[in-house]
Amino acid sequence: MEKDADKMRMNSFEDNRFKTISEFQWCVNDGGEVEFEWKGNQYTVCHPDGRINIGAGCYEKDGKYYNMNTNEEYTEEDELWGDTADDILEFDVGGDKLRDVITQVKVWSRSI
Repeated sequence: MEKDADKMRMNSFEDNRFKTISEFQWCVNDGGEVEFEWKGNQYTVCHPDGRINIGAGCYEKDGKYYNMNTNEEYTEEDELWGDTADDILEFDVGGDKLRDVITQVKVWSRSI
């Protein structure tokens, strides 16, 4: 029974946390997707169209997309596209460069 409980265990925030910038780069450059929070705002990293995208969390309402952090209509300023993890480490998250805070953000989920 204990083995089944281990399979169902979710990672803790500490398990999910990036301990180094290199760990984040490895994860994202190898296709990892990440959902994280910084200063109470939600962000996601994903890989549409073979590139890397980082942006504010968003939701759809009445056929339009809205930034979940501001509840304003989603714009190009709410995201950044890149070809490598280094590119997206320059994204502004709550007034900070992601590069400066990636080891401090609260990682809700991550693959790889």
